[in-house]
Amino acid sequence: MQITPVLLCGGSGTRLWPLSRGSYPKQFASLLGDESLFQAAVRRFRASDFTQPMVVTADPFRFIVTKQLDVVQARPTDILIEPFGRNTAPAAAVAALRVMQGDPDGLMVLVPSDHAISDARQFRQAVRAGVPAALDGQIVTFGIVPTRAETGYGWIEAGTQTYPDTKTLVRFTEKPDAPQAQAFLKDPNYLWNAGVFLTKSRVLIDAYAAYAPDILAAARQALEDAQMDLGFTRLDQNAWQAMPDLSIDYAIMEKADNMAVVPFDGQWSDLGSWGSVWQESEKDNDGNALSENATVLDCENTLLRSEADDIELVGIGLKNVVAVAMRDAVMVADISEAQNVKQAVTVLKEKQTRQADQLPIDHRPWGWFETLVLGDRFQVKRIHVHPGASLSLQSHVHRSEHWIVVAGTARATVGETTKLLSENESIYVPLGVPHRLENPGKVPMVLIEVQTGSYLGEDDIVRYDDAYARK
Repeated sequence: MQITPVLLCGGSGTRLWPLSRGSYPKQFASLLGDESLFQAAVRRFRASDFTQPMVVTADPFRFIVTKQLDVVQARPTDILIEPFGRNTAPAAAVAALRVMQGDPDGLMVLVPSDHAISDARQFRQAVRAGVPAALDGQIVTFGIVPTRAETGYGWIEAGTQTYPDTKTLVRFTEKPDAPQAQAFLKDPNYLWNAGVFLTKSRVLIDAYAAYAPDILAAARQALEDAQMDLGFTRLDQNAWQAMPDLSIDYAIMEKADNMAVVPFDGQWSDLGSWGSVWQESEKDNDGNALSENATVLDCENTLLRSEADDIELVGIGLKNVVAVAMRDAVMVADISEAQNVKQAVTVLKEKQTRQADQLPIDHRPWGWFETLVLGDRFQVKRIHVHPGASLSLQSHVHRSEHWIVVAGTARATVGETTKLLSENESIYVPLGVPHRLENPGKVPMVLIEVQTGSYLGEDDIVRYDDAYARK
């Protein structure tokens, strides 16, 4: 029997700002190594007793998901698109219904896609250890053997052993205060709550019927009225509107009486703060975790990351400090205050600061672009187009454009003319003329775009044809 991994990756991820933002949250970022947390989660279940993954994500991330899946050569069983975020209880309900359509007794493992687990083989073994209990009608969760008195995690109390490596689950405990966390750490029955669940799809649906029938009814309707769109299953917006914003822990798991727990004595982190990233990162002899273009002098226990190749970040005489530099924003904090980054994002949103949600690089289905210079009546962009991808056939009301190819080959259509452009060649796009840009090659194509006009906003676009069904 194969287990279906259900990867939940719809969150917005504000606690790791400025690297993680609403337009590109932490699950898609490379925080520990070269691949993203989402890609690492996909690879974690690459074994014969697991199916290809099912993914539940948000509409703005659907093409990021497909691109990152393609890089790790994964072919998902389904990609379910939430019209808007409603936490994990609705996402898990619709995923369980989808698994049931293929196999009413199918096993599924619900997994957040933004956690760090260094030993994938060890984690798969833990999941396999929970299979007998899951086949016997239990909902199995996985408790992390704690290494510190953590107040930022929920905890689980485990009871008596029922199967090899599996125990009853006595209770969930919300994030404790410091004295309570110290007491939990001394008690071997207490574990961190990883938020991972293994169960039969039918068993999970029965739990929703008992404890959250309103969520189950809305999930059924959202799936019944879903529309297929470019290979995605787009859940019905009207049905999704009726969903409450609830976590699966609160809606189901804290109420269910058929819970079991498998202890996991391996490295795990939800990377919920920059302090967590520092803890999981490689460090020098003084406890400093540094990116390639960061330098320290007389520093201890610091995290310094520069996410821009041309920005060198230098720390002098720092202790217990996290500093993250990006092209458009810099964040500096005491590591002990790193949990408050989310509050800073709230303040930036109140100020209507673009950096609160948007990265300097804007990811699109065909690739990405970034603004290099923005001035009065002109803008300079770098545009990266994936091999075989194309932008929509479009025109602009308020601006004209110049394209200069600097890498790869472009196929440019301007009005009735289509021509191939190699490196160092350029073309002019007059205001109001329909045009399209394509990459016919097998390597990325990069060009510099110079826009001039009275208005340069991204909403100045009229689309005539689009491979990604955008309006």
